[in-house]
Amino acid sequence: MADTTLTSKGQTTIPKEIRERLGLAAGDKLSFTALSDGTVVMRAKTRRLLDLAGSLARPGQPTVAVADMKRLRD
Repeated sequence: MADTTLTSKGQTTIPKEIRERLGLAAGDKLSFTALSDGTVVMRAKTRRLLDLAGSLARPGQPTVAVADMKRLRD
């Protein structure tokens, strides 16, 4: 857990370890959702295509070629 302080302008700084873990960079857009239990969920709205490369890969799982996926689907 990381703590931060709200300024008089309603601004705060996302702690470095959180920014790094989420891969956030200057200019990224964020979305906030307030849940009924008081929890606030923050999500990055913008992602660069290269940042998503490999995001669906599962370590230890074999890769499947697109041609094989199409063949299995048909």
